[in-house]
Order: sequence, then structure tokens, then C-alpha cells
Amino acid sequence: MSFLLKNLNLLDPRWKEARGGYEVLVEDDRIKEVSAKPIKAARAQVVNCGKRTLMPGLIDCHVHTHHSEVYINRMEAVPLTLMMARSAGRLKRMLDRGFTTVRDAGGADWGTKAAVESGLIPGPRLFISCRSIGPTGGHNDRNRRTDIGPPCLCCNGMVFIRCIADGPDEVRKAAREQMRQGADQVKLMVSGGVASPYDPLESLQFTVEEITAAVEEAHAFGRYVLTHAYTPEAITRAVNCGVRTIEHGNLVDAPTARLMAKKGAYMIPNLVTYDAMKRRAKELGMPAEMLEKNDEVLKYGFAELEHCRKAGVKMAYGSDLLGALEDEQTGEFQIRGRVMPAIDVIRSATLIGAEVVRQEGKLGVIEPGAYADLLVVDGDPLKNLGLFKDGGPHLSAIVKGGHFHKNAL
Repeated sequence: MSFLLKNLNLLDPRWKEARGGYEVLVEDDRIKEVSAKPIKAARAQVVNCGKRTLMPGLIDCHVHTHHSEVYINRMEAVPLTLMMARSAGRLKRMLDRGFTTVRDAGGADWGTKAAVESGLIPGPRLFISCRSIGPTGGHNDRNRRTDIGPPCLCCNGMVFIRCIADGPDEVRKAAREQMRQGADQVKLMVSGGVASPYDPLESLQFTVEEITAAVEEAHAFGRYVLTHAYTPEAITRAVNCGVRTIEHGNLVDAPTARLMAKKGAYMIPNLVTYDAMKRRAKELGMPAEMLEKNDEVLKYGFAELEHCRKAGVKMAYGSDLLGALEDEQTGEFQIRGRVMPAIDVIRSATLIGAEVVRQEGKLGVIEPGAYADLLVVDGDPLKNLGLFKDGGPHLSAIVKGGHFHKNAL
């Protein structure tokens, strides 16, 4: 398939503005040519963009495609068949919003990825972590205090998306198993969390030896480790062990941000999820003790952005929205846009996201050889980040891998 996009304003995130007069030729799943002069391609279908903005598809570096309940413990009542059926809808809706690539931070497996890649279900490009790994009693431990031993893997959705490991040898084995199952990256829980019943936010989870074991195995396999971490202590421990990306990080302070910058670690804030949980999670079943922890991390969101910006830490776009809160996936744009230039917010969801999933030059840019993952936006996102809304009403076209998922031009 070949088509020529004309009459557009080109927004390559490496620039500071959208530029008119460009044409873009797509052949098969790649961008063939980008030029400020007319492109000769007699066999290509011409697509007139009507002076709309053409930009790369969006990248969300922290989603949970299988987490279809806001109160995660409710997943124990969800069989795997229903979990996957719900996931199919969630994946399609992410693509409808313009997210042509997502990194699943725990839950999605190789079967989910294969279903999307083979066209069985529509969805973004998937970079998967398989089951997230946590210690007994930590953020990953959803066992009730009346439970005796872990249930089998196939019991329900909640068991399928997580695993428990204690000690360096168990962590090493668990990391190897996720990579054997096709994980693109390994997910660890190294601090307390909001949506977990027993662990305080400030708790440290996994020792240096345990984290190091996972990092060593990931590097040996050509992969990397991402960690759920909130506090400076947890972030410092993880980064010093060689962890590549920190998820959430709300309580980060200036010295810890400087350490991250020095080590080249990425931060993936998820401010929209705490805002959405504050407003909506109670009615969706989240207990009061979890909502109290949510209020605590919500206080520090904008300070996190400021610490990381000052230190030079690269921040990718992440949403981390569970269950029915998924419809706020694009809300992170406007939240960050209150304190960051619009181009920096867009870069977080394109250029920096591509770095996180290790696809520089292939995703997040519009240049020859890159994947043809493209959006045609009704207006200029640099002037109005609200153009990214749930359902993509201001997206006239969504292209993934050279194929139109949506074309209202």
C-alpha cells in the first residue's frame, strides 16, 4: 500500500513548531519520503489533509491493558476469558485515542501481543512486561490474610497479572520466566503503592541483592528493568542497582532527581491516574485506606515534574489508568501542560517514549525509514493540548504501520 499525504502542517517533535508546505510518502508500513517540495509518486493514493496537523502517533509508556477493575482485588472474580475480552476493547480504545504504541507495565502476555500483531484485534504496538514481580507483603501481593499459599496461575485475572518472588534466586528465576514468556522489559515493585492493601507508601520492597539479580538477568537477555517506586529511598536504591525507568516517582526530591539524571534513568509520571482516582475511584470500589494513600501522592505531582525538569531527567508519557478510569488516558496532556511547554509534553509522548521502548528513529518521528504511525489532527496541538480527547474526536486520521485505523478526511 502506498499513499501520499499533502496539504498539511508537519509537526515533527524534534522541531518547536508545525511547518507548512511538506508532503509525506508512505509505502507499506514505513515512511518512504518527507519533503518540503512536491513528491512524485504516480502510483500512490493522494490524501489531502486539508491543512491539518500531521504528527507521529502517540506513545503511552505505562498502561495496564488487562487491569479492567479500578480496585484490583476484584480481578479475582474475573476469569481469564473475560479478562481478555475486556482487554480487546481497552486496546482498541487506546488506538482510537491516537496511541499507536503502548508499553504494558504488567499484565499483558505474549498472546495479547500476538493477537494485535496478527490483526485478530485492533490495538497499539505492544511492549509487554508479562507478570509484574513483587515480594511477599508488598505492592504486588494481593493475597488475603486468610489465604494459605498462592493460587495457581490459571485461576483468575488477578493471579495472571502478577507474581511473588522472595530472595535473589527467586527474583532471578521470575525475571527469566517473564523473558522466556516474551517480555520486552521486566517489572519490579520496589516501594509501597496506592492500590494495595497492606504496604505503607514509604515501605522499601526488594533488597539491593534482589533488584540487582533482576537487572543482571534483564541485561543478559538484552532487556531492562522498570520499577514501581514512589519515595527517594526506593528510587535511589533502584537507580543505583541499574534500573532504567522509574514509574510514578511522585515523592522524588531534588537530589534523587539529580542522581537519576546522572545515571541516565527515565521517569514516567502518571499524574492523571491520581487525579482520576481522587474524583472517581470510591464509586468504583476502591477502599478508604487506598484513597488516603492516593491523596498523599497527589500532593506532590507538580513538584515531581519540576524536580525532574530542573535536573534534566527525561520524562515519558504514562497514564496507568485502571478499569473504567481508562477514558482519561489523554488527560495527562493537559495536566502536564499546566506547568510544561506544550512541545515538551508532546515530546514525552513521542520522542522520549520512543527512547524508552528503544525504538529511536523508528517511532515518535516523521522521517524516512520510520514506521508509518501517524495522526492527522484538526488544529495545532501546540496551541491546544485539549485536541487530544477521549475517543479522538479531533483526530481525522489514525495510521498504524501504514494502514488507516481511522480516516475521516
